[in-house]
Amino acid sequence: METCQLVVPSLKWKNQILSYKEAFSNEHIHGGGKLQQFETVEEWLEHIKAVSSYRTSHTERSPSSTFLCIREKDQQMVGICTIRHDLNHEHLKNYIGHIGYSIHPEERRKGYATEQLRLALLEAKKLGIAQVLITAANWNIASQKTILANGGVYEDTRIDPNSSERMLRYWIENL
Repeated sequence: METCQLVVPSLKWKNQILSYKEAFSNEHIHGGGKLQQFETVEEWLEHIKAVSSYRTSHTERSPSSTFLCIREKDQQMVGICTIRHDLNHEHLKNYIGHIGYSIHPEERRKGYATEQLRLALLEAKKLGIAQVLITAANWNIASQKTILANGGVYEDTRIDPNSSERMLRYWIENL
């Protein structure tokens, strides 16, 4: 696996963001800051900027920070992640957690998810998040392994009433 860095999304990455979105077709992009819901990258960038603080957010949910995971060697986008600054909503506390992430389908099983989560934990630490909740669907063994590789400790499994999925909940000490 090559080294990566997390970068704040900008128009510099427009073509790669569009390619990433297309690679997922109609599949949900975990950690994508609702990328699939926007027609243009410009609209999406406005959205993620708006939800980055309580002051600018148009929702009662926690502010969040979205990052692109860029492979340093060739400056290719291999993943995306979103960090929720706090868990101020029952659904976030029970089924979603602080960090959501995904890896480009062509880049999976190469260690990028583990590295991206490690980098996201560093960003969460900067936000003062000392106890990080991360969840994974019971069928997503790869995500469970990623969380465990980053120090995740299993707490319990809960059924998400919105999706009926069994969500495994893990905590990571982020001191």
